[in-house]
Amino acid sequence: MELLQTIGIPAAILAGIGLLSAILLTLAAKLLAVHEDPTVTALTEALPQANCGACGFTGCADYARAVAEGKAAVNLCKPGGTETAARLAEITGTEAGAVTPEIAVLHCRGDCKSAKRKCDYQGIESCAGAKLHFGGGNSCAHGCIGLGDCVRACPNGAISLKNGLADIQPGKCVACGLCIPACPNHLIALRPTAKHFDVRCSSPSPGKTVRLVCSHGCIGCRLCERKCLSHAVKVVNNLAVIDYNKCTGCGVCRDHCPTGAIACCEDTN
Repeated sequence: MELLQTIGIPAAILAGIGLLSAILLTLAAKLLAVHEDPTVTALTEALPQANCGACGFTGCADYARAVAEGKAAVNLCKPGGTETAARLAEITGTEAGAVTPEIAVLHCRGDCKSAKRKCDYQGIESCAGAKLHFGGGNSCAHGCIGLGDCVRACPNGAISLKNGLADIQPGKCVACGLCIPACPNHLIALRPTAKHFDVRCSSPSPGKTVRLVCSHGCIGCRLCERKCLSHAVKVVNNLAVIDYNKCTGCGVCRDHCPTGAIACCEDTN
């Protein structure tokens, strides 16, 4: 009897504590539960879950919440494109609106053949790291360092290194934009897929200086500016800039560029 009392009383106390804890946890789960809006859940599931931030929000869930609250349009998801915009519009009962397909472009053609080397860089295989260490091995301080930070940032395998230069494959790029902040020289940008010509140089240096370091660099000669029939090309700070809102894709600027600094996506270095 004494043994039963010795064991039974502590056991009863523990059982009581367990029961009380269970009751408290159940009440807390009901009182503190976060009731997710079913519309937000449906919108989140309809998104591609890239969480790239290209829409201007921190992730797909954040964007879905903004759409549900009427604070964001349904056509801001670049990786999802027209199809995703249509699904979001169906869920919210709104119009999808136009979606402009985009693609990432590298504004540099300074590969191993055209860009001169100033040294044999030996260090961490990172563009950001090399940027801090005299800018890497290329003579052009504004060109592609070619150590693959953008390659590692791309979740779709759309970027590879080719002859020491980042090569973006149009068929795989979904315009998520994750490669853009990965480039320490700010060489990557998004442009409309329908526009096929780009200035593949980012150097603001005078033409004479550019010629010394890269055969494909823009020398600011203004031939493209003078020849453009739609006035879509302007030379600003020694560098040609294309206004895609005016560009008709005629290719005259590319045909008259003496260094090949203006190219289309099919052009190889």
